[in-house]
Amino acid sequence: MDGRQRLSGWYDHFLAKVDLPVRRTVIETSFGESGLLVVGPENAKPLVCLHGMRTGAAFLLSEITALSNDFRLYLPDIPGQSVIGPDVRMSLDDNTHAIWLRELMDQLELAKANLFGVSWGGFVARLMASVYPDRVSTLAMLCPAGVVKGSHLSGLARMLWPLLRHKLWPSENSLRILLDPIMTTWDDDWAHAFECTLNDLKMDARVPPLATADELRQLHLPTLVMAGEKDISFPGTPLISRMRHVMPNVETELIENCKHCPPTTDLFRKWFADRISEFIHRSESLR
Repeated sequence: MDGRQRLSGWYDHFLAKVDLPVRRTVIETSFGESGLLVVGPENAKPLVCLHGMRTGAAFLLSEITALSNDFRLYLPDIPGQSVIGPDVRMSLDDNTHAIWLRELMDQLELAKANLFGVSWGGFVARLMASVYPDRVSTLAMLCPAGVVKGSHLSGLARMLWPLLRHKLWPSENSLRILLDPIMTTWDDDWAHAFECTLNDLKMDARVPPLATADELRQLHLPTLVMAGEKDISFPGTPLISRMRHVMPNVETELIENCKHCPPTTDLFRKWFADRISEFIHRSESLR
């Protein structure tokens, strides 16, 4: 079995954890075919959900299925950041990701939608809201890239030796040591899926550029930003501080004891789904 097959196997494994009817399809864009998962009532409000780097739509869906009670969820696989779809390096210096997402929404005939993005997906969601504000109803982001520089380099430094040691002498203990700086709660599936991406997915170490103050100020739509208190990639306190400074009306949530990868517990999943749902419904009622 080659690396791509192993990665696809993990994608299918996470998708199989979703105990709901899921429509799996492919959407044609100018950047290639993008995988897409759709779940939730057909007549419900649309919520486009964007996954983090080096994962995929199925991984995110396994954590946010409760949102399908209130919304029609659309989860695309971001090109270059998922085993599903084209293996490309999309530009980070222009509006490429926003153009891709606009094309995808066009194909789905979504004139406007609520957006949620986590980590890398948060960068894509924010860029979409900045470039095509008329296409976005509300914006929610969890530990988004592209807001603060954080301690990315120091974080990599903390993980470099554990990464080398795990590659040379792989074991369950060395994997735990490697992932401890980023995982809030240990989860065997997530941990071994991460291990597979380290071994089988080409590393793209680029970090999305920071949004300018003007770009953030121009976000006039309802916006919710959630950040992890102990996130070494995009530290929560500086992230929320910057958002509040440039967007006085932004809603923020600092999640205590949360690292870059939030808890994978039923308690957190319920809290998170309730928080997102409450934010979107309240924002819509105020229009």
